[in-house]
Amino acid sequence: MTNDATEARVLDAVRQRRELVNAAIDEELPLAEPERLYEASRYILEAGGKRLRPTVVLLAGESIADVDPGAVDYRSFPTVSGSTVDLLRAAVSIEVIQSFTLIHDDIMDEDDLRRGVPAVHEAYDTSTAILAGDTLYSTAFEMMADTDADPANGLEAMRMLASTCTKICEGQALDVAFESRGEILPDEYLEMIELKTAVLYGAAAATPAILLGADDEVVDALYRYGIDSGSAFQIQDDVLDLTVPSEELGKQRGSDLVEDKETLITLHARQQGVDVDELVDAETPADVTDAEIESAVSKLRDVGSITYAREKAEELTERSKRHLEVLPDNEARRTLAELADYLITRGY
Repeated sequence: MTNDATEARVLDAVRQRRELVNAAIDEELPLAEPERLYEASRYILEAGGKRLRPTVVLLAGESIADVDPGAVDYRSFPTVSGSTVDLLRAAVSIEVIQSFTLIHDDIMDEDDLRRGVPAVHEAYDTSTAILAGDTLYSTAFEMMADTDADPANGLEAMRMLASTCTKICEGQALDVAFESRGEILPDEYLEMIELKTAVLYGAAAATPAILLGADDEVVDALYRYGIDSGSAFQIQDDVLDLTVPSEELGKQRGSDLVEDKETLITLHARQQGVDVDELVDAETPADVTDAEIESAVSKLRDVGSITYAREKAEELTERSKRHLEVLPDNEARRTLAELADYLITRGY
């Protein structure tokens, strides 16, 4: 788990790379015609975000290359064979895919807020938001195809990005299906969040290994690091949806509960005999009161469901850090381990 000093180091590492990623986003996604489309495409990227996934890309690359953080130009990053790749462009590609998924998720979930500002479909309109998401999707592949990697490695990175996008869609489909299903097992939920959320962390960690020409053991281990830490991140996100005030979340607290979305918390509560469907009486997140959410959270705490979810996130995090043992023992590897801890202790 993180202490204050460790968290400060992680946040500083993220901040340094976020500044580079934000500058690269401006370079890689310039405004063009039709202007409204490209404004909408950049809107969610400009709304903020910690840039955790591109940070994982850059840290994994630094650890594989065994270089001091920030000592090498990410635009000309050394590979195993002695050539160079544009690792920063690959990092931006991963972040652009993340933004594409957020735009479409908000449309499907009818969420009005994202990162404390109106969602893209609210700030513009649904049709423009769909097109903006599609534009980001295709742009991400253009960027990943233009990293100057060895052709075989570049093709494999493209395959991973394509497979990741397919899995994200599969996870989203499962999430939607769960809303109208009867009994859902915790293992089914864990499979869903691995597909919907964790695979992009897996791609973020494994893509630099592919581009740099690392061996299969390193690629696989980093992918598993991303899967386990990303799954823990999503479980913690479900906890935060219930326990963090709306103004800090950037969206209505308890929205998952109101929208009848199953989480590890609610699945555990059902197994303890809680009538989860009756915990709140509101049709939309905008209708729920803080008192209703607080009452629901108290019942979930009383049966141990929130503790259960937190402990599962901790278990996954510890497993994720063990995957890093294939890397050289350096500062970047240690920061990746600390980042995994941070993902399950963070606030908004």
